[in-house]
Amino acid sequence: MKRLNNIELFAGAGGLVDGFEQTGNFNLLAAVEWLEPQVRTLVRRLESKYGDREASSKVLHFDVQRTEELFVGWKNDPNFGDGEGLDTFIESQQVDVISGGPPCQAYSLAGRIRDENGMRNDYRNYLFESYIKIVSRYKPKLIVFENVEGILSAIPTGELITDLIRNSLQKEGYEIIDDLRKYALLDLTEYGVPQNRKRVIIVGIRKDSNNVDYQKILKIFYNKLLPKKKSDRKYTVRDAIADLPPIYPLKEPIKRVAYENNSGINGHTSRFHSKRDQEIFYSLAKDIEDGNFVYKSSEALIELYYQKTGKKTNVHKYHVLRWDEPSNTIPAHLKKDGLRHIHPDSRQRRSITVREAARLQTFDDDFEFNESQGANFEMIGNAVPPLFAKKLGEVIPTLLNLTEKIERQQQEPVS
Repeated sequence: MKRLNNIELFAGAGGLVDGFEQTGNFNLLAAVEWLEPQVRTLVRRLESKYGDREASSKVLHFDVQRTEELFVGWKNDPNFGDGEGLDTFIESQQVDVISGGPPCQAYSLAGRIRDENGMRNDYRNYLFESYIKIVSRYKPKLIVFENVEGILSAIPTGELITDLIRNSLQKEGYEIIDDLRKYALLDLTEYGVPQNRKRVIIVGIRKDSNNVDYQKILKIFYNKLLPKKKSDRKYTVRDAIADLPPIYPLKEPIKRVAYENNSGINGHTSRFHSKRDQEIFYSLAKDIEDGNFVYKSSEALIELYYQKTGKKTNVHKYHVLRWDEPSNTIPAHLKKDGLRHIHPDSRQRRSITVREAARLQTFDDDFEFNESQGANFEMIGNAVPPLFAKKLGEVIPTLLNLTEKIERQQQEPVS
């Protein structure tokens, strides 16, 4: 089978790219990412895992909003140096798939709650416009657009973001599913991801015939093709991280090191936690282990925070992972603290490590994270789980073949 030429936008560390690469169905022409740690991580992965000798050039370190320069190249930029544009990598090749999802913070419900303007003025609301400009230039047959559930309710300008996206794609000749909440909002625990993570997966098809019912094809994709990839059970925290070596606290911290941290496993070291926080983590995890559930309610957790810190808050700060359930969502916020991702073993008295977060996001252990701890947590939290990406990448060729078969049967091109 011919591999599909794809471009990845907002690539991050490459969760979506990695899943697609695992299938063997894709030929990555180029990827675009503007944060340097993510670029380095993706390049290392493509080189070490997939033997891609062109990875360092085809992963473009640049701002996707500067689309004209992105197409033709840039020179002497203070942030991005010199770079060849996408046109150089595409040349005369057909682009089959463009994939990616703009940064999600402006669409997330939590982000809108924290921001006094409800994120209405956040530039990230409009990054989809750059995505569509690139779609317009290269005209792929299929697009894949991933984002958080909050995108379904984001209204920064008085109009739903999803309506703006739909209308913009229609103008470029693409069709997306008519009811995104019904069809495109997916629970990734159903696909083997050991983490409560709902994501909107928007697949678009370029309309090359007047007589084809593209909504029917899209419904086949969402109702039949993709569901075939669902797992037979839900995977848990225990499935994901129980076999990793435990990391216990030191009796006395040495400067900013408070844990043994001698596993030798990439990313499996604990961040620093004070004695006070260690005591809180122990109490919370032991409460669950003993079956007492004293801290089950938000009110009890808020009161505990006040007792331990002397500070008042309206939102509880703590959450202990449950061994026999999927974890709560792994967010980019983990770069700031791990209070809502406390390890379930009370003896370890810590939050989860980079490697544990990566496991819960279904990154393979040979996917290395060698940047700062904060950058590692951020790129893991923002990623598409590679396991889900692989399953998606396995059905994309089937969708493409089905679409082209139906179009050939109709034989009337768009005038």
